[in-house]
Amino acid sequence: MKAQIIKIGNSHGIRIPKAVLEETRMSGDVELEVTPDGILIRNINKPRSNWDARFKSLHDRDDDLPLERPSTGFEKKDWQW
Repeated sequence: MKAQIIKIGNSHGIRIPKAVLEETRMSGDVELEVTPDGILIRNINKPRSNWDARFKSLHDRDDDLPLERPSTGFEKKDWQW
């Protein structure tokens, strides 16, 4: 696919067709990397970006219960309530 570099104010840009953005699921901030072949545009990996969906998936499978630890007896004899 061909595209054209255009002037945007004091900078330059490229128009990315909607179909390409939808296929790559890119939006918002991206990372640019200069390579020997040109410029690589990459989605920014945001930490915890999919946690909501993963937590919902765990809940839907009833897999979101706390882990039970074996009792050491500390909480019964050494802890003062």
